[in-house]
Amino acid sequence: MPNQTSNSDDQHPYIHFDRVMKRFGDLTVLNQLNMGIDKGERVTLIGPSGSGKTTILRLLMTLEHVTPTKHPEKDGGVIYLDGQPYSHQEKHGKLRPAHEAYLRRARSKVGMVFQQFNLFPNMKVLRNVTEAPIHALKQDKDEVNVRAKEYLELVGLSDKLDHYPSQLSGGQQQRVAIARALAMQPEVLLLDEVTSALDPELVADVLEVLRDIASSTDITMLIVTHEMSFARDVSNRVMMFDKGVIVEEGNPEQMFTAPEEERTKDFLKAVAG
Repeated sequence: MPNQTSNSDDQHPYIHFDRVMKRFGDLTVLNQLNMGIDKGERVTLIGPSGSGKTTILRLLMTLEHVTPTKHPEKDGGVIYLDGQPYSHQEKHGKLRPAHEAYLRRARSKVGMVFQQFNLFPNMKVLRNVTEAPIHALKQDKDEVNVRAKEYLELVGLSDKLDHYPSQLSGGQQQRVAIARALAMQPEVLLLDEVTSALDPELVADVLEVLRDIASSTDITMLIVTHEMSFARDVSNRVMMFDKGVIVEEGNPEQMFTAPEEERTKDFLKAVAG
């Protein structure tokens, strides 16, 4: 299957990876990746470890940067968000790798929930959720507090506002992390194996919260998960990655019941087993 995708009728998908290369030393993690995701779409990336899935999320969070090369015909590519260069900025009519100030403004549209919860241990739950909107986005404190309480209610933690993270279970901490990401009011929510650090009995509650968010909002979601039933429930589209390219993509019913590529069949058998 060709390594390109977009189910948008528009010329420019909301998120667009245009021939993106990413290398770590001699290892090519993303290889001329062309990928498009529509606004409001929920897309799950599946595939073996090292196939490039998490790198895509980290590029969108600007935790990693597009790899420049010395070969114009195989340049590092460009990431676009909402029709505008995201990884680059225009200077003198040419796209150049973006400076930090540009990236900081651009990534205000993107929120991410990580495998590890990364909560501030010295801050109570409510302040963990309000800290970034107030201090990073300079939003009104009273408005942020109201919004934070609404999101904490959404994730089932309205009774934990005055608790410290150490007083919460792992599943509760992850739900705080989800509320924290939503409180930034992102247009794109990235989910990176958000249940992998949890005990099995805590996974269901976190996934149920995410199902509720997927069904009740129009936020664009890009998901990396090994929970195939969750991917099937919440996704509009599933992409199978291997060695930095898209092997196959389709709607969840097609991908999980009748995949076409042997690599996809082998992977799904492995995770099911």
